[in-house]
Amino acid sequence: MYAEFFGLKQEPFSIAPDPRYLFMSERHREALAHLLYGVDGGGGFVLLSGEIGAGKTTVCRCFLEQIPKRCNVAYIFNPKLTVPELLKSVCDEFGIPYPQPGAGAATVKHYLDPLNEFLLKTHAVGQNNVLIIDEAQALSVDVLEQLRLLTNLETNERKLLQIILIGQPELREMLARPELEQLAQRVIARYHLEALSEAETRRYIRHRLTVAGLKRARPFERPVMQRIHQLSRGVPRRINLLCDRALLGAYADGKASVDIATVEKAAREVFVKPRPAADPRSRRLQLAMLGLGLLGGAALFGVVDSAMDGRANPATPRAGASASAASQPAVPASAAAANSAAASAASGAMSTGASAAIPANSVLAAADSQRFFEAPLRDESQAWRELAGLWKLELGEGDPCLAARRSEVHCHRGASSLALIRQLNRPGIVTLQGEDGGAAYALLTGLSGNEATLRIGELAQTVPLVALAERWRGEFATLWRAPPGYENKVVEGGSGPVAEWLSAQLTSLQGRPQPGTADAALRSRIYAFQLAQGLVPDGLAGPITFMQLNRALGVEEPRLQKED
Repeated sequence: MYAEFFGLKQEPFSIAPDPRYLFMSERHREALAHLLYGVDGGGGFVLLSGEIGAGKTTVCRCFLEQIPKRCNVAYIFNPKLTVPELLKSVCDEFGIPYPQPGAGAATVKHYLDPLNEFLLKTHAVGQNNVLIIDEAQALSVDVLEQLRLLTNLETNERKLLQIILIGQPELREMLARPELEQLAQRVIARYHLEALSEAETRRYIRHRLTVAGLKRARPFERPVMQRIHQLSRGVPRRINLLCDRALLGAYADGKASVDIATVEKAAREVFVKPRPAADPRSRRLQLAMLGLGLLGGAALFGVVDSAMDGRANPATPRAGASASAASQPAVPASAAAANSAAASAASGAMSTGASAAIPANSVLAAADSQRFFEAPLRDESQAWRELAGLWKLELGEGDPCLAARRSEVHCHRGASSLALIRQLNRPGIVTLQGEDGGAAYALLTGLSGNEATLRIGELAQTVPLVALAERWRGEFATLWRAPPGYENKVVEGGSGPVAEWLSAQLTSLQGRPQPGTADAALRSRIYAFQLAQGLVPDGLAGPITFMQLNRALGVEEPRLQKED
């Protein structure tokens, strides 16, 4: 929204982990060195802790890019598991087959024996094995004890499994408990990632502005950056949230640079806790606050992506439309931006021209929206056909999704938010609640800061996000162009035309020689791409990952209009 105003090619302070904006402070370099040392340190545990938003994900991404090819990597990002569930997840990550438990429940032995056999065989051929557990502060004591027992398997020279624990400061406190002393003694390297210093904060802001294409005077003067450091406490994610909102505020006020007053106002909007609504029973007020919260954008992204791109069986659309939606474990996401917008609404802080304000004509727009919603489209198949028209596809009669697949275009449906839709940048079908409570459908064809453009048949209407939030059920369906041979299956490695195509495209993007399509190698590269794109990284290529890959490759697909 504000990029062109400040002479930028794109907005520089997104919280998505874009590798182009990578800023490695001395602290981050030292943390990375600890992880790399741990890989060759003979096994045991490596501990990386840090505050929320301090950059642990950045360090982990760099580590995965530099990890030796002879290492097999298993990555666990949802550690709230029982001991059998953890061992099963580790086996799945390493691609280790295990016997089915039959009629009875699986025991630890079902997974531990094949895991031990795998570690011995890979060690015999000169390979190392690394298990990375993110959000490790959520591990139970029983699971931590089982992890310690896993490191008992060793040769005369080294242990056969290297375990890296990444978590918040509570992780250090956990390992200081007396009952975990044996595990603590096996930590061969540990590092706590501190926040950026004031000088590093200045370099961080300048670095991101430069990468974003800034060629004129910087919008942040030294005293302003000093105040940003104080308010953000030097935490990179907080810096991004604050700078992004401050630039938006300066843009709204027509200022060529950001002053301290604008930063203070942005901090109140971004960092305050939301006040309780005066009438918690008022559904309309709650939905309005939810709609404003959607303006927080990328803060909701991790949760939404995990709901749309994953491992479960595809959901079946109504009215005979086939879809390839799948689910995967969700991960926690910071809701600071969403909460700040809702808090501004509850406290009456939304003045005209403010960065999160609704346009002055929103009341009239809401009335127009009401009339628009009174004539919804009830036929989902017709909605798919109208969406196919944007793709220049003629679907004819019958199941529209089956017809689209003849052109290697697939349907996809899943739970969503405007944050993810902005990220995917493609039109789609939103499921609305009709006046009678039944399902209705409209095409979402455009998004701006506070408004969405919807289309029903030949009728198009720009509506406030608040009005959309009152009707939208959170379901989003879209089309995407699949690679040749794709059969609605999640790709995680192996061979075949889709895996080979995926490997070749990742090679063209990542600039590395193609290492083949072995499970571990391809999964590692899928993981790196997902991390770079701001997706939930699991190494599994489902519809969302393919959509983002198409976008990165410049595949010609319809895009959302973005009138501001």
